[in-house]
Amino acid sequence: MSGFDENPFGEPNTNDPFADPAIRRAVSSTPTNRGLEDYNPFADQGSQGTAQVRGASNPPIYGGLGSTQQPATLQPSNQEPPATNYARTPQQTVNPPLGSTLSPTSDINQRSEPEWKTRTEEDMRNTSYYTNNNWPPLPDKCCFQPCFHQDIEVEIHADFQKVVRQLYRLWMFHGCILILNVIGGFFVFLCNGGFSTFGLGILYLILFTPFSFLCWFRPAYKAFKNDSSFNFMVFFFVFFFQLIVTSIQAIGIPGSGTCGIIVAITMFDSTAKGVFVGVLLLFIAICFVLAACGDLLLLTKIHRIYRSSEASISKAQQEFATNFLRDDHVQSATSNIAARLARTEVANIANQPRY
Repeated sequence: MSGFDENPFGEPNTNDPFADPAIRRAVSSTPTNRGLEDYNPFADQGSQGTAQVRGASNPPIYGGLGSTQQPATLQPSNQEPPATNYARTPQQTVNPPLGSTLSPTSDINQRSEPEWKTRTEEDMRNTSYYTNNNWPPLPDKCCFQPCFHQDIEVEIHADFQKVVRQLYRLWMFHGCILILNVIGGFFVFLCNGGFSTFGLGILYLILFTPFSFLCWFRPAYKAFKNDSSFNFMVFFFVFFFQLIVTSIQAIGIPGSGTCGIIVAITMFDSTAKGVFVGVLLLFIAICFVLAACGDLLLLTKIHRIYRSSEASISKAQQEFATNFLRDDHVQSATSNIAARLARTEVANIANQPRY
């Protein structure tokens, strides 16, 4: 009953775990230089019986100078960097149309693609390779140099490349027929002794081949290259006469210098030599007929393209006024003629008698 005599408000003396002398000695043996405020319960975990495993989730604690731990490494962050905002120019800012499912980026790419192709073609044309003359294709050691630049794949639009190639092949076909005409005229000269067909055939080959290239193929080439109404007019005017001349050559009037149908028929006789020459001349006449048909087909085809384009006679007149009359050579020639006329007029006035 002695427990009831104790003070109920005082500290209990019974069953006190800190009253054990061993515990008091352990408490009294702690270092005195470490106060309660500086006490870190996690600092001595390494000296306990179970060692902790260091890893990515539990990095090592680095000490001061003389520590043997490895240097600290930064852990990768999962936070993505903010997107860079580029300033758009007014040309790049394009709003998609209403009801369209395309993004503005795809719309910009679609609209800038023709401009990119145009810039690429212009850059290719401005390079030295595309500005040098490459036609006719002559060797480097030749005394003559190419006079024109011609590249259908680069300078002509893809929609008209086929027509220009057909026209170029037609011009080469005309040249081959004129060579065959010279050969046929030579056989006529051997059979009948007539020199007119052979001599005129050589003249036609020398004149018609380069002049046909300059007078109707190059204008057509420039017309499709630059969408020039003036060159279209020149092509139609000259090529129409080319069609008429080819038709006359296919007929083969005797003494005209061509191996046409009439000349081929007159060469047939009962001899083997006459049959051979007649067949050869008939083949040349058929080639002239095919060339005339090709001229007619391409003339109608190019005229159809011309009618479907924006070319017109008024536009051709404007091009003639701007390009031809403002050319440096034309202006210099005009100024020289005007100066000569002025000097002549002054001389006439000076020579007039004075009353």
